Amino acid sequence: MGVTNVVNMCSHLQNAARARLGLTSVRHTKFNLALALALHRAGFLSFVTRGGPNPPDPAAVATFEPEPLTTANVADQRLWLGLKYNPGTGGGGEPVMRSLTPITTPKRRATADLRSLERLARGLDAHPHRGLNLGECMMVSTDRGTLEIREAIERKVGGMLLCRVAP
Repeated sequence: MGVTNVVNMCSHLQNAARARLGLTSVRHTKFNLALALALHRAGFLSFVTRGGPNPPDPAAVATFEPEPLTTANVADQRLWLGLKYNPGTGGGGEPVMRSLTPITTPKRRATADLRSLERLARGLDAHPHRGLNLGECMMVSTDRGTLEIREAIERKVGGMLLCRVAP
């Protein structure tokens, strides 16, 4: 499992948001892709696209066609992510994704059943995890893909708690 990749992606996205980058890239793995798409669905990323070592043009990202995946270029592939910012006064806005904290680490995997997920989503503690505050999201890796905690509750599945995202 790519838990190490997910932890590295969390710290990379948090650092990129603090540096006010509009575009950043992470390694193209299936776990990074699943987490990036879940963050995109939750509204924390503006776009997710696959590309090579050179970034796509942000203005033409909607029509960007990545080169096909082959065994020769698979090691060079990156996921290019567009970060979102709230409009602010005085030029720079605040990042939409202020903190991205990994819950599961390579040494300690954190799982939760449906009952624990419901408690966390309501803001109650489910030992050893703290309940969600207003605006926070938690990403859960389930057998139905990587979902936000409320989607996992709707589908009545538990899973591994990946990270906590706070605006």
